[in-house]
Amino acid sequence: MVPKEMITETFPMTQDVKLYRSAFALALFTIFYNVAEGIVSTYLGFEDESLALFGFGTDSFIEVISGLGIAHMVLRIQKNPESDRDRFERTALKITGTAFYILVVGLVVSSIYNIWTGHKPLTTLWGVIISSISILIMWILVWWKRKVGRELDSAPILADANCTMVCVYMSIILLMSSGVYELFKIPYIDSLGTLGLAYFAFTEGKECFEKANSDKYCCCD
Repeated sequence: MVPKEMITETFPMTQDVKLYRSAFALALFTIFYNVAEGIVSTYLGFEDESLALFGFGTDSFIEVISGLGIAHMVLRIQKNPESDRDRFERTALKITGTAFYILVVGLVVSSIYNIWTGHKPLTTLWGVIISSISILIMWILVWWKRKVGRELDSAPILADANCTMVCVYMSIILLMSSGVYELFKIPYIDSLGTLGLAYFAFTEGKECFEKANSDKYCCCD
């Protein structure tokens, strides 16, 4: 007969393993979703000449790099919850931060050029559709990651959940700019939406370097 004390000690450990598996699965889903979103958004953004949608898709590809670091982080804290960031995570953060800064420059310069030349997208309908889907998916991910993070009492996972909110904000910007243009054909609205995306890309890049140089887990919300 197994002593009651051993059952009590074993159950939490088994439950934690399940929760960490869920956290890792969520990280993998985020990676694959961003790959798909990036491919579709950049292709349709290019075809429809929508800079906001194209920039949104490019951001998704950068989020893939970040997602790889998150997946690695989950495996690390599963083995040792008190451990600090390792070289792989810090390198991933620096690469991600650099990519965000490059994206910011590209989006700002392209937006100014489009405003200067009076360029307008052919349509922003796909921006409305993709951003609506993204808002729904990202909200679910935020809720699920927070649930897992609270049950594990894990600051890193909770921080990742809160940082996923930035993707929600960017999706809202794309939805607003694409929706307004599609309904009213207001000039430059696509470029203004792109500048909004550039702002959040800049904040993400800044935070990546701050994380890479410390062991704190800051929350983006």
